[in-house]
Amino acid sequence: MKIHKTAIVNKGAKLGRGVEIGPWCIIENNVTIGDNTKIWQNVYIASGTKIGKNNNIHMGGVLGHEPQHLSYKGEKTGLTIGDGNIIREYVSIHRSFTKGQSTIIGDRNFFMGFAHIAHDCKIGNGVIICNSALLGGHVEVEDKVFIGGGAGIHQFSRIGTLAMLGGFARVTKDVVPYMLADGSYSEIYGINIVGIRRAELDKKATRQIKEAYKILYRSGLNTTNALKKIRNLKDLTKEVLHIVEFAEKAKRGICKHRNKIVLDETDAV
Repeated sequence: MKIHKTAIVNKGAKLGRGVEIGPWCIIENNVTIGDNTKIWQNVYIASGTKIGKNNNIHMGGVLGHEPQHLSYKGEKTGLTIGDGNIIREYVSIHRSFTKGQSTIIGDRNFFMGFAHIAHDCKIGNGVIICNSALLGGHVEVEDKVFIGGGAGIHQFSRIGTLAMLGGFARVTKDVVPYMLADGSYSEIYGINIVGIRRAELDKKATRQIKEAYKILYRSGLNTTNALKKIRNLKDLTKEVLHIVEFAEKAKRGICKHRNKIVLDETDAV
């Protein structure tokens, strides 16, 4: 364990083996930091924060501070971070607003500089959030999502597995798994075929995702009827079943397709 002489570490903090804490960091009471986690300089970690193993938290990070919510009255809430995350410069992740609850961050995520994750968000595993992207409260991000720089995601929105958001995208509705979304109205304009290939989904799953995309976004059917038609596909894969179930649970509705339909890379799957 290495703790710089200028760091302030409360006696009530629990530090694992091999933890490094750099200059001018502040670690409050009731903080847990797992083995081999490195905390660079000027990092603030607030009470109620639990951090797993092998994380790398860079300069200026603020983890577990009070939610930016006018009704918050100091209730005991928390932030839980998993293993193997990279949290770059000046990232802020706030604790939950709801008494007894926590903001949840999974494993092996990469949050780039100045990204903000608000209270009560739930982030899965293998997520990449680029510079200055902003997630409002209660946002849910599933596994292996890519969020472009400067994107803004409205509170209570959901981003499905392996979806990709373009830079400066403005998300106000749910983004269906495996899709590409971009623009000031976060229109869907194709399938994240590069992400699908990297995830090594099999050919059957890939073909069926393409078919589901065409039914949902290019058939002219409304969402309800399109989802019914997708459910009737033969030998429905787990990936497409997830698309259907995700869309059915959308309380804010799902992002629509862009108005102008043109050929894209998905037509070559």
